[in-house]
Amino acid sequence: MYDISTKRISRLTAILTQLQTKRLMNASELADKFSVSIRTIYRDIRALEQSGVPIITEEGKGYRLMEHYRLPPVTLTENEANALITAEQIILENKDASFVNAYSEAVTKIKAVLKNRIKDKANLLSERLKIIPDRNNGKTSSHLSALQFALTNYHLTIITYTDESKKTTKRTTEPFAILSTHENWLLLAWCRLRNGFRFFRLDRIKELEVLTEKFQPEEMTLQEYFERYY
Repeated sequence: MYDISTKRISRLTAILTQLQTKRLMNASELADKFSVSIRTIYRDIRALEQSGVPIITEEGKGYRLMEHYRLPPVTLTENEANALITAEQIILENKDASFVNAYSEAVTKIKAVLKNRIKDKANLLSERLKIIPDRNNGKTSSHLSALQFALTNYHLTIITYTDESKKTTKRTTEPFAILSTHENWLLLAWCRLRNGFRFFRLDRIKELEVLTEKFQPEEMTLQEYFERYY
């Protein structure tokens, strides 16, 4: 292990980060991610296992870390910290208030674990970086965080929605995906009222209730949805 190149050490660390970020990843996904062969990924996985990392192999599915195994906090480089600060300034102008608040709280926690040298530079950049907002870029919704929770936990939602013709209806929906345009956030959901998939602009959702009742998730990806319906 002592003659492993710096490049490979960086890749091994990155593979560990990927496995901690996602519940399950296969060799093909990892090979594409790091632009190496599948055989190289096999060797990397063996090297990690030999170094004591508890990697579980699920036959035909991929790799995952043993439950409750966690890496030490990742130390950000100055460039990575600067990217977060820049993203924060852009997101502060986002139209959904709940998303802005959640991201700001997350960045505050990340700043707390930065090394002092990088933290000082990040704070300086934060003070000297400003995204000039559009005059009409006021907050128009506050439901994104709740809808993200409903989507990832398969909770039904009831929305009071006003469409383009100013007609207001109450819909029970099964959140499937969330998309963003330059102007608005969009919810793609199965609408039980219309018995089909519908897009809903978040700024037109007047009321939102996340139910405790759950729904059966769709057995397709977002890409498969667009291939099927568009």
